[in-house]
Amino acid sequence: MASNAEKERYNANSLVRGLEILKLFNEDRSTMSLAEIAKELDVSRTVPYRLLYTLQTLGYLHQDEHTKRYNLTPKVLELGFSYLNSLKLPEIAQPYLEQLRDTTGASCHLSILDGYEVVYIGSAPVRGVSAINVNIGLRLPAHATANGKLLLATQPYEKLKQTVYGTSLKPYTDKTQTDLAGFFEELETIRKNGYAISIGEFHQGIQSVAAPIFDRSGHVIAAINVVATDITFHSEFIEKIALPKVIETAKVLSGYMGY
Repeated sequence: MASNAEKERYNANSLVRGLEILKLFNEDRSTMSLAEIAKELDVSRTVPYRLLYTLQTLGYLHQDEHTKRYNLTPKVLELGFSYLNSLKLPEIAQPYLEQLRDTTGASCHLSILDGYEVVYIGSAPVRGVSAINVNIGLRLPAHATANGKLLLATQPYEKLKQTVYGTSLKPYTDKTQTDLAGFFEELETIRKNGYAISIGEFHQGIQSVAAPIFDRSGHVIAAINVVATDITFHSEFIEKIALPKVIETAKVLSGYMGY
């Protein structure tokens, strides 16, 4: 039986070969036969045969019943849409982040989920009043932030389990959720509500609310959040003022993403 290392090497090679096959097609070579693909890859026909079958089953390739030649399907465009959207989203979102900041008087941020961390890809800070210096690329623990909890809550359950189980819910303040069962219950509530709130879970005196941005397929691709300090803002600011504004802005940005 193959070892785990051998299996991983096999899977990696299969992925590389599959991507190589997709890249063989272009404007001048819109269709290809099994023999032509094998020749381009410099391998025997048995190597790409299974990969072609898999790509066809997944819907990325089509084989003509008569000529037996393969061609790409429109589904391959999906491979690039998410990447292109992620590139343009910060640019589209920036004026809305600034508008949200000016309306609420609090710092606003745009972030995505990477594993168990939330990564900031856009920011409109309040000048001179920032307890946390948020720079583009900053990573924070997802379980202790409103945007992180929101992004975790919107993940498919199996993926969420893989991400969270085995991970220590590190306490940053006495309000940080460290009980796994309690954390999953909170994520379920967030999923139902459609927004997340964090009160002093990462830093004492810092409160935040986050809402999701959807893509054209209805998947959550990013979160937008407002961050405020207890000293500067009253206790009802997050729920009464920031929350409706954040949700409204998130809906507008989701519209730009085709949702």
